[in-house]
Amino acid sequence: MAKKETVTQGDLFEVLDMIEQLGIRYWLDGGWGVDALVGRQTREHRDVDIDFDAACTEKLRQKLEEKGYKVVTDWTPVRIELYHPQLSYIDIHPFVVNEDGTAKQADLEGGWYEFEADYFGSAVLDGREIPCISVKGQKIFHTGYEPREVDKHDMKNIEELMGGVS
Repeated sequence: MAKKETVTQGDLFEVLDMIEQLGIRYWLDGGWGVDALVGRQTREHRDVDIDFDAACTEKLRQKLEEKGYKVVTDWTPVRIELYHPQLSYIDIHPFVVNEDGTAKQADLEGGWYEFEADYFGSAVLDGREIPCISVKGQKIFHTGYEPREVDKHDMKNIEELMGGVS
């Protein structure tokens, strides 16, 4: 049987339900985050990218493993990617969340990425309000690397959401 490498909207909502039931503060990021901002699915997705309160890393990881996810990449404290045979991949990114709404994420060199409060917002997908990275944040997060075709697709949607302003 072929390995599942597509996250459906139903899979996405199942993952979000689980995180919300744990009471973990999170934001949808990546391709599904862009599609939430657009208000509909615009392409296929290999994974769900979740930015979340780093204080809950062990709680989230334990729940994902209990649900049947297996760690495939562990770059703690930067990110952890897990795979589930029915739900595909999830890529979790621990963020240290500050009281003023700003946050930071560890980088691979031992430093930090710093995020402004307006990088965090919400969007509505299929009638469901979802905490997600804002258009401004998505634009920043889609820079600094060689874009793949899916990234180019997402960047086109981000530019349209910004009113065509680069």
